[in-house]
Amino acid sequence: MSPVTRPLARRGLAVGAVVALGAAAAAPAYAAIVGAPITHSASDAALTLTPIGTHETGVFDESAAEIVQFHADTQRLFTVDALAGRVRVLDASDPTVPTEVLELETAGVVAADKSVVPAGAVANSVAVREDGLVLVAVENDPKTDEGWLVFFDAEGDGTALGAVRVGAQPDMVTITPDGTKAVTADEGEPNDDYDVDPEGTVSIVSLPGTVAVPKQSKVRTATFHSYEGSRLPDGVRVFAGIDGANHPVSRNLEPEYVTVDESSTTAYVTLQENNAIAVVDLHTARVTDILPLGAKDLSIEGNGIDASNKDDAINIQTWPIYGLYMPDSIASYSVDGETYLVTANEGDAREWGDYEEPVGYDDLVLCDDNPALGLGSSKKLGKLDFTPESGLSADGSCYEALYAFGARSFSIWTTDGTQVFDSGDDFEQITALAEQDHFNASNTNNELDNRSDNKGPEPEGVTIGEVGGRTYAFVGLERVGGVMVYDVTDPAASSFVTYVNNRDFGIDPEEDLASAGDLGPEGLAFIAAEDSPSGTPLLAVANEVSGTTTLFEITSH
Repeated sequence: MSPVTRPLARRGLAVGAVVALGAAAAAPAYAAIVGAPITHSASDAALTLTPIGTHETGVFDESAAEIVQFHADTQRLFTVDALAGRVRVLDASDPTVPTEVLELETAGVVAADKSVVPAGAVANSVAVREDGLVLVAVENDPKTDEGWLVFFDAEGDGTALGAVRVGAQPDMVTITPDGTKAVTADEGEPNDDYDVDPEGTVSIVSLPGTVAVPKQSKVRTATFHSYEGSRLPDGVRVFAGIDGANHPVSRNLEPEYVTVDESSTTAYVTLQENNAIAVVDLHTARVTDILPLGAKDLSIEGNGIDASNKDDAINIQTWPIYGLYMPDSIASYSVDGETYLVTANEGDAREWGDYEEPVGYDDLVLCDDNPALGLGSSKKLGKLDFTPESGLSADGSCYEALYAFGARSFSIWTTDGTQVFDSGDDFEQITALAEQDHFNASNTNNELDNRSDNKGPEPEGVTIGEVGGRTYAFVGLERVGGVMVYDVTDPAASSFVTYVNNRDFGIDPEEDLASAGDLGPEGLAFIAAEDSPSGTPLLAVANEVSGTTTLFEITSH
C-alpha cells in the first residue's frame, strides 16, 4: 500500500503537504545548517523544532560526535568523540554558534586501582551532574577488559580528576536524578574472533557530594549470575556463545542503555541483542527482573514496513512476519506517580567470529503453514534479514514464523514490560511524505530505498522533555536522519507532532560534508527553558556520521 493512500490521521499525522523551512524562516546560514531543513508536522502541532546552530568536526563517519550532554551553569555542551577517546567541550552560551573551547582527554589517566587508561581506549558516553561533575565512560583496549569512568570538572581546564574501574565495555553512563549514583551499562561484547566474551554487567558507583573522584570501593557490580541455567525468563534471547565458558547466560546478556526512575531507586537497562530490559535495584546492586519484550506483528494494519530495496519504490505494507523490538536507547518519565519506559526500537544482530546471526529468506526452511511461504522474491521479503534463533518448530525441521531485526518504531512500556503504545509504521509513513525521493536513504549515501531491507529509518536515540506543560519524546532516526517528536503526556494516547531533518539530500557528504547537514543522529539531550542560554527550550543532537552537534530551538504554538 502506498503511504500516500494510507489514512494518516489515526495517530495525529498531518494530511497536508510537506513543509520546508525556507532560508528566510529557518536558522541563520551557518555551515551545516542547511538552507531548507526537511519538516513535516501534524495539522495541530503544538510546537516547532528549528535548527539554529551547529558545531562541525569535519570528520566523516568516524563517530566524532556520538553522545551529547548539557551543563546549565557553564552553558557548555559535552560531546563524545568516540574513537579519539575524548570529549569535546562546546561553549553554547550563544546557541547559534556553539564553539569548541577545550577537550577532555582520557588517555593516560591513572585510576584509583593504579590502572592507566591506554591511548587506544574508546569513549562511549558522558554524563554531567548539576554541580559540574563530569563522567566519561571509557572502554579498554582490548574492549573485553574492564573499562573506566573518568571524572572531570565542567568548569575546569580539561585536566582529569581521576578514574575508577567498571565492567567490560561501559557503553552508557547516567547519573541518578538525586545525583548520588552513577550507573553504567557494561555491554561486555565478545572480541572479533569470538574466543573471549566477558560478562555483561551493570556498575553502580556511589558519587561524592562534591566535584571529586569516588574511591574504588564505591563501585558495586550487578551481575546476571542468578539467571544462569533455566532461570532465565522465556523470550529472553540467549544463544551462540563460547563452548565450556562459565556463566554462559551472563556472557550472552549485553546491557546497552540505562534510565533511572524519578525516585533514584531503580534502573532499567536495555539488553538490545537479547530483546529485553533488565530491572536493577540500585540500593542492593542486584538485578531483580528481566523483562522480555516479545515481537511486533507486522501483519497488522498500521504495522507495515517497506521490506525491499530492490523495487525502487515506496512500498509500505503489512507482511506475515514479526519484528523483534531490540531497543537501543531507553528513557523514562512519570505520570500520576507511575513510571513509563520509552524505547527506540532499533534492532541489532550478533555477528562475531564465525557466528553471523542474520540470514536471508532463502537460508530458512519454512513450514508448510508459514504464512510467509512463497514471498521470497527480492521485491517482497527476499532481501530482508531474519534471525535463525527464533520461530523454529518444536522438532527443529522448519520455521513456523519469521522474525526480522527491529520494529522501526518507538514504544512506551509499563515497568512490568507491558506495552501501552507503539508508533506502528509512522516513521516510514512520515519520512515518505517528507522526502519521498530519498525515502529510507542511509546516513552515508542518498540512495532511495537503500535501507528498506535493513531496519529502515532505524530509530536509535530517545530523550524526554516537558514544554508548555506537555511531555514530549524526541526520537532520532539513525539512517535517513532527523528527529521525530511525539506528545506522550498520555502514554496510551501518544501522538505525532513534528519531524525535522537538517539534511540536504542534494549533497554528496563525501564531497561536501559541511553542506550536507546532519547525518546519523545518535545521542539527544533536552535542555529545559530554565536552563537554556536563549531562555527557550532546546534540543541538542550529536550526529556520529557527519561529526556535527546541532542545537534545535523548540517553539510552542
